[in-house]
Amino acid sequence: MAKATKKQALGRGLSALLNDPSNDIQSIQDKNADKVIGNIVELDVDFIEVNPFQPRTNFSEESLRELASSIKELGIIQPITVRKLGLNKFQLVSGERRFRASKLIGLETIPAYVRIANDQESLEMALVENIQRQDLDPIEIALSYQRLIDEINLTQEQMSERVGKKRSTIANYLRLLKLDPIIQTGMRDGFISMGHGRALITIEDQTIQLDIYEKILSKKLSVRETESLVRNFNSAENSTVPSKNEENDEIPKHIKKGISTFSEYFGHKIDVKVSKNGKGKITIPFHSEEDFNRIKKLVEGAK
Repeated sequence: MAKATKKQALGRGLSALLNDPSNDIQSIQDKNADKVIGNIVELDVDFIEVNPFQPRTNFSEESLRELASSIKELGIIQPITVRKLGLNKFQLVSGERRFRASKLIGLETIPAYVRIANDQESLEMALVENIQRQDLDPIEIALSYQRLIDEINLTQEQMSERVGKKRSTIANYLRLLKLDPIIQTGMRDGFISMGHGRALITIEDQTIQLDIYEKILSKKLSVRETESLVRNFNSAENSTVPSKNEENDEIPKHIKKGISTFSEYFGHKIDVKVSKNGKGKITIPFHSEEDFNRIKKLVEGAK
């Protein structure tokens, strides 16, 4: 207990240096910078602004209340990190949940590590720190990787070194951003997993992606079942070569619209031929006895 009191007192003493106009530390070369930078300082919460570069956009109210209750009972175990913007003005680099929870219970000060960082360094620190958290959803991680590419100009190899992840892992996250935005939202909300998303990526047509996504939700398909459905669909699509008489612009619009529904339902690319008098034929391909029986059950179940 004595150590904690001493540490807290030290933090308050250092904060006095920051509040003194004659000690307006702007760089590590400034007077008293070595006493403040990298040490724990007790900062007034009103002097701290949130980080506009924060990659996290969703904060669970319930989770914040639980954290606030823990802080009220035990205090802040891990200080936040801020960067100094000016006299009595700081910006969060990491620890926004702790900051929000502290304000929720009315704390006037909060322990913080003070850093000197420009916008690009602040963005990189915030992104890397958040990527390494366990509670980010896959899309938040993917967006953070993309921002490191777009705004920091990091390559996947450089990101691999920064965050300690394999390049292939980073690539898999980035590919999730090719999914339809509705599916991305579903993943963020926990309706489907990253495994489901990775299976859907192999389908380029986002309309088909959405059709299968709806089936995953309605039938509560597992990742393995989804992979099988997508594999059958892609296999049928690759094996079907349309003839000159099967040009898409010869098929009426109302039939075109229904083809994707049939294809998604049966898990294969459905072949449709339409004559000039409006009559036509629907062909459902299958690749094995097991596949045939699966389709047969689907037809019987639709009766």
